[in-house]
Amino acid sequence: MGSYQDFHRVNGAALPVLRVLLDRWLPGGRVVGHEFVALNPKRKDRRLGSFKVNLRSGQWADFATGDRGGDPISLAAYLYNLSQGQAAKRLSEMLGEDHG
Repeated sequence: MGSYQDFHRVNGAALPVLRVLLDRWLPGGRVVGHEFVALNPKRKDRRLGSFKVNLRSGQWADFATGDRGGDPISLAAYLYNLSQGQAAKRLSEMLGEDHG
């Protein structure tokens, strides 16, 4: 795990089920337009509004801290303190993909 094709494949598989993943990773969040708005579990976030994930692209940002990323793998890496490769592998396993 770690090639561009692997990351592209895993992100592609995650996007259609991103809402389900976000409900699991960021409980209490809600959909506003085409974004998932949630509290950032990595800091003492008290109000919804600054931590958002685009449900179409997977891009995410915490506008209060400047943390951001471009896809579901980078979000998993951020939330769970993983490397990009570790996050891609774990996300692939969560999605039930074969690692042949």
